[in-house]
Amino acid sequence: MNRRVSTLIALAILPAALVACDEEETVPDAPPAGEAALQREADALLDLGAPGVLATVVTPDEEITVRSGYGDVAEETPMPWDAAFRAGSFTKPFVATVLLQLVGEGALDLEDSVEDWLPGLVEGEGIDGSAITVRQLLQHTSGLPEYLLGLPEMFTEEGFGPAQDAEYTPEELIALAVAQPPAFAPGEGWQYSNTNYVLAGMIIEQVTGNGWHQEVRERIVEPLGLSGTSVPTGGEKGLPEPHARGYARFVVDMTDETPVFGDPLDVTELNPDVPWAAGAIVTTTEDATTFLRALLGGELLGEAQLALMKETVPAPELEASWPAAEYGLGLMRLPLECGDVWAHQGDIQGFMTRDGVTEDGTRSVAVSVNTNVLLPEGDTPMPEGDATRALIESALCS
Repeated sequence: MNRRVSTLIALAILPAALVACDEEETVPDAPPAGEAALQREADALLDLGAPGVLATVVTPDEEITVRSGYGDVAEETPMPWDAAFRAGSFTKPFVATVLLQLVGEGALDLEDSVEDWLPGLVEGEGIDGSAITVRQLLQHTSGLPEYLLGLPEMFTEEGFGPAQDAEYTPEELIALAVAQPPAFAPGEGWQYSNTNYVLAGMIIEQVTGNGWHQEVRERIVEPLGLSGTSVPTGGEKGLPEPHARGYARFVVDMTDETPVFGDPLDVTELNPDVPWAAGAIVTTTEDATTFLRALLGGELLGEAQLALMKETVPAPELEASWPAAEYGLGLMRLPLECGDVWAHQGDIQGFMTRDGVTEDGTRSVAVSVNTNVLLPEGDTPMPEGDATRALIESALCS
């Protein structure tokens, strides 16, 4: 059963004179409690500055999708029910899954070094690819710096327009990273870095002889029937229909160390060369929930490889949003009031993805917001932690 509820409902009210006095009044059925709660949480995100919200929850008994707000603010049209969106870093569990499948096939080992597969690529002052393992890439314990810091134009109003069309090879992205000092010696800390997953994508290509895009499609997207999921390659800047418009706000002033944001800008188009294997996948909330349930349900990885994926380390950078969160190999472990769940958030210009799945893979949620910057208006306070936490807990713990 798939119930869909929109907050953009036009109510037609008949004049009382046209209603017979003895006619029994009919009242629309109220939505089930779980659906109503999910709708309230989706609506609440509008108060925090979300243009629009789409959320899907799948349980053993039903599938529920709700939407709120606008998919296109200028046209004042609702979020499309099956909206495609940029998944951002939700791409990472797809990439990690492919690499772990290759481990299970004996094609490589998690203790292989980056130098083993990409000789001479990862070199810089204090950086040695022979000391960094595949496991450390997937777990963000490599110490490699963030390549996006070498692309400051991606984060300014003036620079983003030209940056939407920018073309890069993965080798050029890695060069931007190794020009910076490492955060720490390999295995001596934890720091989220998209550089790790660009290298992971390159290793997939070295091992298989195919593009990482092809491997994700053939190993995950097609077997699971993820009809709304695509892996765009260079030059595919747009999104498949139907989709929402994506909006971003950029910092225009840091007076008194308090960021001042400009007006929302439409940033729907983006060359996937920049996020590449760290964040280029496009998907839907329905497909995201299907992928997560298949992954935790053991459909994509053998028991040993799934256990490796769930070997976590503390992830201090996630603490502010998700207290006590830890990071595995392309998966985040999030402690909720009802127990631990698995997830991977995604943020990319114009879109925010939040999700989660229970340990047994039977219950999952995916949320798409068509902005990556929430900015409440008026006196509405931002909640502590991630803005979607209440929705995620309502979906997975109710």
